[in-house]
Amino acid sequence: MTSRESHQVELVDDTGRAVGETSVSAAHQPPGQLHRAFSVLLVDPDGRVLLQRRAAAKTRFPLRWANSCCGHPTPGQSPVEAATRRLREELGAGPVELTEVGVYVYYAEDPVTGRVEFEYDHVLRGEFRPDSPLRPHPDEVAELRWVDPVGLAADLDADPRAYAPWLGGVVNRLLNPNGQLAGPAVVPPGLPADDAPERPGGR
Repeated sequence: MTSRESHQVELVDDTGRAVGETSVSAAHQPPGQLHRAFSVLLVDPDGRVLLQRRAAAKTRFPLRWANSCCGHPTPGQSPVEAATRRLREELGAGPVELTEVGVYVYYAEDPVTGRVEFEYDHVLRGEFRPDSPLRPHPDEVAELRWVDPVGLAADLDADPRAYAPWLGGVVNRLLNPNGQLAGPAVVPPGLPADDAPERPGGR
């Protein structure tokens, strides 16, 4: 188990209230345990968003395109504090002012690794200039690219298997900030991620 897989995450109920803690690895074993997470979208002055292609070594959804950075706060840690740390570790990005634009709860099973994502995801927006220095960590990030979020939303429908299953909901929160959080996702057991239903506003 990698060191990050042994880190503790905060278990939550469907309203986001903390109810316990467990390791990253345990939270992502089937059938999954709902836990707090964050997803960052860095946005340039033209409104484009930075995507990363997840490295092949990732234990969940490797080599799929995802948002700029994501991860898990430790129990009691704020999503913004955790995201600032992960932006530095994954992308080599300096401090970025982050604003929460909504929350997104999703469930997805990775058909490749057998792991499960079941996350109460705080979506964070950060303003970022594309000429600012980035030093992506090769164990975390395979590629980076800037894209138009409206075009991305269309491509998510056309080619969903190229993307991490949470990206659609994250982009939706960016384009429709502070949209109403819907009820729990209901996922039939064993359904692959690309066929799994998600809350309204999802992929």
